Amino acid sequence: MLGFPESPAMIILKNVTLRRGTKTLLDKTSVTINPGEKVGLVGRNGAGKSTLFGLLNGTLHEDGGDYSIPSQWRMGQVAQDMPETAQSATDFVIDGDTPLLAARNEVFEAEASDDGMRMAEAYMALHDAGEHDAEARAQALILGLGFKVSELHNPVDSFSGGWRMRLQLARALMCPSDILLLDEPTNHLDLDALVWLEAWLKRYPGTLVMISHDREFLDAITQVTLHIDNTKLVRYGGNYSKFEDMRAEQMLLQQATMAKQAEKIAHLQSFINRFKAKASKAKQAQSRVKALDRMEKIAPVLADAEFSFEFAEPQNLPNPMLSMVDTAIGYPPPDDAPAGTPPTVIVRGINRSVMAGQRIGILGANGQGKSTLVKTIARDLQAISGEVTEGKGLNIGYFAQQELDVLRPQDTPLEHMVRLAKEAIANGRSNVPGREQELRNFLGTFNFGGEMVKQAVGTMSGGEKARLVLCMLVWQRPNLLLLDEPTNHLDLNTREALAVALNEFEGTVMLVSHDRALLRSVCDEFWLVSKGGVAPFDGDLEDYQRYLLDEAKRVREEAAAQARLG
Repeated sequence: MLGFPESPAMIILKNVTLRRGTKTLLDKTSVTINPGEKVGLVGRNGAGKSTLFGLLNGTLHEDGGDYSIPSQWRMGQVAQDMPETAQSATDFVIDGDTPLLAARNEVFEAEASDDGMRMAEAYMALHDAGEHDAEARAQALILGLGFKVSELHNPVDSFSGGWRMRLQLARALMCPSDILLLDEPTNHLDLDALVWLEAWLKRYPGTLVMISHDREFLDAITQVTLHIDNTKLVRYGGNYSKFEDMRAEQMLLQQATMAKQAEKIAHLQSFINRFKAKASKAKQAQSRVKALDRMEKIAPVLADAEFSFEFAEPQNLPNPMLSMVDTAIGYPPPDDAPAGTPPTVIVRGINRSVMAGQRIGILGANGQGKSTLVKTIARDLQAISGEVTEGKGLNIGYFAQQELDVLRPQDTPLEHMVRLAKEAIANGRSNVPGREQELRNFLGTFNFGGEMVKQAVGTMSGGEKARLVLCMLVWQRPNLLLLDEPTNHLDLNTREALAVALNEFEGTVMLVSHDRALLRSVCDEFWLVSKGGVAPFDGDLEDYQRYLLDEAKRVREEAAAQARLG
């Protein structure tokens, strides 16, 4: 770190150049981040966001220019490795508090030294480090991120990968810090955990720099946006929507660019007008109108995006698409369970119909059965009792939460599409395009051009894999789209493209998502999966967030009451 002898209490980049291999990601760019600022770092995939994080956390060094960060600042960040330990969830998160850990070690050594003065100082330091409420602090973080009270003392190894990454996040939040670096913190979260994290980060007193593809999350937390654009860091005062507004205004001034975008903007405008006309007086529909108004305002930015796609018109639209009568859903007993073990019922007494053209957002706190409902409709799970009747010609397109795991890492995008085409012919659906050149052309519309169609999927990024799954989904010409967290690996541009495509889709959409901007712009009604049932939710997403925060508070109070009794 050069050039700043007095080390001012702010982050300064002065004419910084950053390269990865032969590629220059930042070229002689300058920016300042002040103490206590909450900064959203945005830019296209590959622009250099993660590389800039590497500079901030010290794992990379500038290739030119000067970079300074206050040496006394304590840094918090989420470890990217998957933890492998038999430690309990609570103890694992407590160990994230490094000053507390150091104070505990000093007490241990002081007691061994038999030095009374050292012991007194060590106990005082341990108290100052927060030993008295460490367990309560750790458990509040764990519960806030969606774990159950019964899981607080389960070994870390007993959780799946996504839940272990939540524990890594809790551990980072547990550590006292002056600057917090968060790279896609919402990727493994559902909406209730996201709402809790948002509230926590709003209260965070330090400097926050965050990469996120969740527009509403960025809007709620950040007051500064750093945009990596053409190897420069451009600082905007304001959150992501404010940045987009300012950028749209700049682009409107560039008439040459606008001429090229005119056709795309006209297309956007037509669907905005069409769907605004359809909206009813319901709260959810009004929320959707506002989201479409927003799209209208930032049309130049959307039109400039490098990627867009659309769903083909479904060949038929059964009505109703499906109906559930007195249906119970859940999981069958495990294969090694004793004979006669009953299935596990998650939700019962479902009496709902899904009609042609509906756009339903499925809400519910973590563990209430949202994904179980979607899996049952998708035929991945059988209903435990009652009737599920499908309309004639129902063709489901299903994006599962673990859909990326279903891709074959050694196969190429073209091989995935060829296999889909063969399955379609075997199932009597030979009217979909299936010749190799047709499949190549189709992949090209999803930015899989040239040699990429022959690249092993295992070598691709999460965003590229998600785009391939979307491509496979669109190719099947579904009339009912079931989407369970489809945005986990999508950048902001692709999320916007998905919102536009879903709005233009003529069939039915059922959506589970923690991306509120997507829910808001696509859905005009909500179902709430809660307390073992499914019912219409009459409020909008603001009402739902309040409901989630109340639920989380209730769970924390129950946990505290149990701890007092225990």
